[in-house]
Amino acid sequence: MKAKIFLVVLVSMLTSTFSAQTNLVAMNDSKASCTTHSNCSSTCQSNSEKAFTKVTFDNNGLVMAGNLFLPPNFDKNKKYATIVCVHPGGGVKEQTAGLYAQKMAELGYVALAFDASYQGESGGEPRFLDNPMNRVGDIYSAVDYLVTLPYVDADRIGAIGICAGSGATVKASMTERRIKALATVSAVDVGAAGRRGWDGKGSYDQIPMLEEVAKQRTAEANGAPLKYVNYVPQVGDKSAPRDLQEAADYYLTPRGQKPTAPNKLLFRGQSAAILFDGFGQADKLLTQPLLLIAGSEAGSLWHSQELNQKAASKDKELFIVKGATHMDLYDIPKYVDQAVGKMRAFFEKNL
Repeated sequence: MKAKIFLVVLVSMLTSTFSAQTNLVAMNDSKASCTTHSNCSSTCQSNSEKAFTKVTFDNNGLVMAGNLFLPPNFDKNKKYATIVCVHPGGGVKEQTAGLYAQKMAELGYVALAFDASYQGESGGEPRFLDNPMNRVGDIYSAVDYLVTLPYVDADRIGAIGICAGSGATVKASMTERRIKALATVSAVDVGAAGRRGWDGKGSYDQIPMLEEVAKQRTAEANGAPLKYVNYVPQVGDKSAPRDLQEAADYYLTPRGQKPTAPNKLLFRGQSAAILFDGFGQADKLLTQPLLLIAGSEAGSLWHSQELNQKAASKDKELFIVKGATHMDLYDIPKYVDQAVGKMRAFFEKNL
C-alpha cells in the first residue's frame, strides 16, 4: 500500500512581452568575473566558463523565470538554432534541465531552461501546484519569448523534455508547430503512470484519491490550510520502486538538491494529472522528428516504447542506453554523454 502511495504522488509530479534580467550567473560557481556586452548590461563568466543569463518572460500574466545559455563565441548578430529544455515534475531549471541546456549551448545552440509555473522561481499561486496542462502552456510561452530574441532563428526551434517534462513537451509539440524537432529523456506521461503504475503493469482505482481531493478542496475553501505531500519518498525507503528510490537520492541529497525544489506537491493538484493524456493524439498530431532516449533498466521505459510505436513522426528513433536507469540519465556523465551524442546528430539534422 505504501508503494502505491508513492506512485500516486510521484506520478502527479510526473504530473509577447518579456523582461530579460541581464545578470549573468555562473552555474555552481560563486567566483565569477563580470564584463559588459552590448546585448546585455553585464556578463558573468565562471572559472569553468559555464554561464547563463537569468531571464523572465510573460505567461498570461505570470512571470516565468528561466536560465538562458549562449554558445561559445556568441555573436549577437547571428541567428542560432535554439532548444527549450523542460524539467521533470518537482524539479527546477538548475537541475537536469539546466545540465542538458548547458550541453546544448556547448554544441552551438541557444538553450533555455525555465521553472514551471507555480514552481521554482516562476510566479503563480498557490505554490507547488503541478497541473500538466499548465506546463503545456508554459512551453507555449517559452517559445513566445524565444522568438522575440533577435539572435534566435524562429524557424529552428527544438525541445528536450525530461521525465514528466517529456509528457508536457510532447503534448505541446502536437499543436506548437514552431517546435520543429523534439527529444525526450526518460519520458513519462504522468496521466498514464497514474492509471497504470510506475512500471505500466497495473491498474489503479483513482476514485478514492479523487474523493480525498474533493474533501480537501472543500476544507480549503472554508479556510483550512493548504495540504502538501511529497513528490518522492525519503532517502533509503526501500518500499518504493527502484526509480523512485533513486529519485530521492537525486532530489534530496547534494547530488541534485536545490532550495527551490523542496519536494512539495499541492495535494489538490493531483486530480489534474488523472485526466492528462500526454501522448493522446500523437498518432495524428505528433509529426515532427522525434528522438526518444531511455535507460534499459528504467521502470519507465514503457512510456518511450509506446510513444515510439504511436507517434505519427516519419523520422523517429528510440535510443536505449544500455545499463542506465531512469535517474541515471539526469546527471551520470557516462549516460548523459551518450544521450547528448545522439541529440547532437539529431538536432544537427533536423534544425
